[in-house]
Amino acid sequence: MTAPRLTPDTVAALVGDAVLAPSMHNAQPWRFVFRQNVNVIELHGDPERAMTRTDPNHRALHLGCAAALHNLRVSAVRHGLRARVRLLPDASDPWLLSTAHLEAPTGSEDHELRSLYDALRRRHTSRFPFSDELVPEALMDGLKSAARLEGCRLTVPGDWHIETVLGLVRDAEHREEIDPLVRAESSAWTSAASAAAGTRRDGIPADAFGPRSSAGPSPVRDFGRAQPVADRGWAVFEKRPQLALLSTETDTRVDWLRAGQALERVLLQATADGLATSMTSQPLEWPELRWTARDPLAAMGHVQMVLRLGYGPPGPATPRRPVTEVLQFRA
Repeated sequence: MTAPRLTPDTVAALVGDAVLAPSMHNAQPWRFVFRQNVNVIELHGDPERAMTRTDPNHRALHLGCAAALHNLRVSAVRHGLRARVRLLPDASDPWLLSTAHLEAPTGSEDHELRSLYDALRRRHTSRFPFSDELVPEALMDGLKSAARLEGCRLTVPGDWHIETVLGLVRDAEHREEIDPLVRAESSAWTSAASAAAGTRRDGIPADAFGPRSSAGPSPVRDFGRAQPVADRGWAVFEKRPQLALLSTETDTRVDWLRAGQALERVLLQATADGLATSMTSQPLEWPELRWTARDPLAAMGHVQMVLRLGYGPPGPATPRRPVTEVLQFRA
C-alpha cells in the first residue's frame, strides 16, 4: 500500500492536537520529531520540564507524554491515517518514549477514536465544585471500557476506600506545606496572572486555580497556596467526590505509557459524555502514600492516577506552547 505523503501543515495539525493533553502542572514535557523520509513522528520526553522533587523517577512525565500520544492517535484517525505505535523503541535513548509510523488506513483502525476528536478542545481540568448528582452506572461502564481498551483498569472505590484516598490527599497536602522544595516547584509552574493577561505558555494560570474551599479540604490540588490571588473567591465543594482509580498490573515504564494513553482516553470519553473531570495526583507523588491508595483486592494494584468525575463547570483552557516550539522536521 502506498504510504501517504504528509505535508508540514498536516504534521503540525497532528502535533497541535497532541499537545492539548494534560500534564503535571501543565509543564508540557514533550518534544516531537517528524522523520520525513519514513513518515514517523517521534515523541521524546523533555528532561528540562521534569519535576525533580515530586516526580523523581519521571512517572508523571511518562503519563503526560503518553496522553499526548493518545491525542496524536485520535488526530491521525480524524485525518484519514493510521498511527502504528511502538513504545520505548530504542533502549539506548531513554528519552525517546515512542514512535508513531503514519500509514494509510487498513480498515483495522480503532474507529472509536474518531468519535473522541471533538472532545480534544473541550477537555479541561476543572478545579471547581461539582454537583452531588451521581454519574450514571452506564457512563461509568463506558469509562471502564475505555481504560480496558488501553490495557488498564478503572475502578470505582467503595465508601471506605474513598475515605482512605481523601485522607491520603490531606496527608500529601500537609507534606507539601512543610517541604520547601515541593513548594518551590509548585510556585515555579503557577502564575498569579490569568491566562489572558499572562505571557507564559505553560504552567497553571490563576483562572484555573478554582475557588478556595469554604467547608473543609477540597478534593483538588490548591495551587493558590503557591501563588495567592486576592479575589479568588470561596465555594462549597461536593460532599462525596466521585473518584475513580486508574491502575496497571505492573509498574514499568511501558505501564506508565499505557496508563497515560488510558488516562486521556477516559478523560476524552468523559468529556464527550458531558462530565467534568479533574485529577488528584498528590498521594501518588509520595511512594509511601501511593501504595496505600491501591485497592488490596484488585489484581491491578499499581495506581497511576486518581480521577474526579461529575457534573459541573468544565474549567478554563490552560495555555499551550506553540507547535513551532515543540516540533522539529528532520530527514
